[in-house]
Amino acid sequence: MKSKAHAAIAGTLAGCALLAAFPPGVTAQSSAVDEIAKYRQQLQDGNPADLWEARGEDLWKQKRGPKNVSLEACDLGKGAGVVKGAYAELPKHFADADRVMDLETRLVHCMVTQQGFSQADATRRPFGAGSNRSDIEALTAWVTAESKGVVMNVALSHEKEKEAYRLGEKMFYFRGGSHDFACATCHGETGKRIRLQDLPNLTEKAGAQLAYTTWPAYRVSQGELRTFQWRLNDCFRQQRFPELKFTSEASIALTTFLARNANGAAFNAPAIKR
Repeated sequence: MKSKAHAAIAGTLAGCALLAAFPPGVTAQSSAVDEIAKYRQQLQDGNPADLWEARGEDLWKQKRGPKNVSLEACDLGKGAGVVKGAYAELPKHFADADRVMDLETRLVHCMVTQQGFSQADATRRPFGAGSNRSDIEALTAWVTAESKGVVMNVALSHEKEKEAYRLGEKMFYFRGGSHDFACATCHGETGKRIRLQDLPNLTEKAGAQLAYTTWPAYRVSQGELRTFQWRLNDCFRQQRFPELKFTSEASIALTTFLARNANGAAFNAPAIKR
């Protein structure tokens, strides 16, 4: 834990130094994007997400909740307590709940059914802010890190998985809100950018793979690790859509669509983002 913390702090300082060293004459977008890419690479070696991973592993093994048990018997889809490679196959249908679940939803399920937390308590703080850290984000960081290098393999073998994928696809192209936006408005073409932020084309295999396999991620601008559910929630906010409810069927459907499209790529997160 201590060595990870030192590495994270050292990486953050190195990243800040690199930003400060940007030459004043760098004004072209292409040059700035190149410099940002170098900055990310420099910081990756000491990714502060390591701190969330360490806390998540501890939370997984801690005896907590009204039942005073750990999550070590939680089945993430590969058997009770098996974490390695589990995220690369999610979302998926779980027979014990008879629904398709992504990782965050499954973690909440185990917190409720095994540790005895209420649904309200388990979902009270899905996204951290400042000193109010989120247990879900920490658990997600550790579990996803255990799938680094594992090839994405999200199946559509159950009818409910197929339904989720079809609904997610419809949601991706649905236009609405005050700005008449869809997910595809920003992520349906190659070469789009908001300021210096490149927008991956999620309708193409390469774009879908690159985008999905690098979440969750440590957001430098926020000083927080963010999960994929957070990413979708923030996209809805920017589209001026109603808030996407945490662990809702809609959030899982959209995740299923995007995760399935990333099949064949090696998972590489928690990553680091601006």
